[in-house]
Amino acid sequence: MTNILLVCSGGMSTSMLAERMVAAAKAKGVEAKIWAVGEQAADGNVGEADVVLVGPQMRFKVPELKAAYPGKPIDAIDMRDYGMMNGEVVLDKALALIG
Repeated sequence: MTNILLVCSGGMSTSMLAERMVAAAKAKGVEAKIWAVGEQAADGNVGEADVVLVGPQMRFKVPELKAAYPGKPIDAIDMRDYGMMNGEVVLDKALALIG
């Protein structure tokens, strides 16, 4: 099982993206737990995640998160993919980051 955490300012729009990613994972036969939290809840969830993707509105936080969690794959979600709610592309990015 792959654990993918999405982090954004409030967690609402990212929750919709997480739902689309779950659908994409099911379609691809990928067993994954995908969930979204607001920035305030990030620290309490990063430890459980295999990869962390940050909403584009918070991409400035990526270096801070990488410093706090060395060795954990952390990156920002592409603004276009986020805006289009392209769960399949964002899922593929998460899986690629894990390797």
